[in-house]
Amino acid sequence: MNKPVPIHDSNITDTVWLTLRLVFGLVPIVAGLDKFTNLLVDWSKYLAPFIAQMVPPHGFMMLVGVIEIVAGIGVLFTPWTKVFAWIVGIWLIGIALDLLIAGYYDIAVRDVVMAISAFCLARLTAPVTERAGATRPAEAR
Repeated sequence: MNKPVPIHDSNITDTVWLTLRLVFGLVPIVAGLDKFTNLLVDWSKYLAPFIAQMVPPHGFMMLVGVIEIVAGIGVLFTPWTKVFAWIVGIWLIGIALDLLIAGYYDIAVRDVVMAISAFCLARLTAPVTERAGATRPAEAR
């Protein structure tokens, strides 16, 4: 049986890293902004019932939107892409748990897959160093 062989090509790594950075920067920003307008969907319908009973759903979603916007900006525009990618991944796991409780199993699975991808972005991102000054893909090993 043939085993897949990892490719250690820095051009491929750079392209994958940039793609993931754009996705996990732009998507949270767009989703966060939509929490204020509900143009894409009425987000409050995805809240687990016990949360919807404790807080005003639209107000809660606006708070969620702010957090998503900040996380997306952190991934895209700061030297702390690695940290913010971890935050996005953990946030997505939290959203998936809410969706499981609310009974939206298919969407929860999608969010878990997105979280895994965000964790991959974090792993591909080199730590910020004083010399480098900006976050970049880690060197392929």
